[in-house]
Amino acid sequence: MAGLWRCVGVRWGGGEPRLLWEEGRSSPLGYGRDLAFRVVGERSCVGARGNRCPVAAGVPGRSTQARCGECARLDRAHSVAADTYLDDPRTYRVYLAWFGSGMVKVGITAEERGSARLLEQGAVAFGWLGRGPLMAARRCEELLRAALGVPDRIPYAEKRAVRARLPGVGERAVEVAQLHARALALAGWPESLERIECQVIDHAREFGLAGLAPASGVITELVDGGVVGGRLVAAAGPDLHLEAGGAVLVLDTRLMSGWNLAAVGAGEGGGVGVPVREVPKEEGVQDQLF
Repeated sequence: MAGLWRCVGVRWGGGEPRLLWEEGRSSPLGYGRDLAFRVVGERSCVGARGNRCPVAAGVPGRSTQARCGECARLDRAHSVAADTYLDDPRTYRVYLAWFGSGMVKVGITAEERGSARLLEQGAVAFGWLGRGPLMAARRCEELLRAALGVPDRIPYAEKRAVRARLPGVGERAVEVAQLHARALALAGWPESLERIECQVIDHAREFGLAGLAPASGVITELVDGGVVGGRLVAAAGPDLHLEAGGAVLVLDTRLMSGWNLAAVGAGEGGGVGVPVREVPKEEGVQDQLF
């Protein structure tokens, strides 16, 4: 990064994460490589729908939503997830996403996006259920939530808490397949929604989860003058797992959006100089802290 670059978050494409900057620039995030930056200035709203915030409103450092109230309302006014954009003519897909034992959600995504939505959510494994018009996909999603007792959202705190102690590929595939079979057997599917045979796709390789050590801390916010530096060992959804000083810390890249960041060169120091919340080693306590 030459000079100051303003971050707008992380995106997944081609099975790998990239940091996005204003004006469309991006930086690949490679496992085993060092990532280091210094935070400069104040955090401000990233705007909505590709437009800048007209007042460059300030945004709290601990917020994962880097938008002011007005821009957040504008963004959600055109959101499929918020049920406010209902006349989209594209084909949609319904999916089951698996994040850990007993942690499965149902959702929809535009077919043209492929598995990008699943990567963005940090889904370790998933399977497609059906494809068709938006409203049919939405009705199917509601049917599955009610009939199978699965949610449409799982907090990132819960996903992070189990990421380093997941069952094997076979076990998670079986769990997805079993729920997939129950879903396809349900009555009441919309007639315009085509069912899709089960094929479980696993993202452990894309996320770099093999041998991942449990996180000992989580970065809670960025601050002016703060430094973050470490070796990237894994990434899932918006989360980067950084090895720094013999410990693994989780950085939610949603906290980076809206900040101006500068590269940290050799000899300028490293490590982590921003607020970090320690994660106790005892099982069952970790998920309360993320």
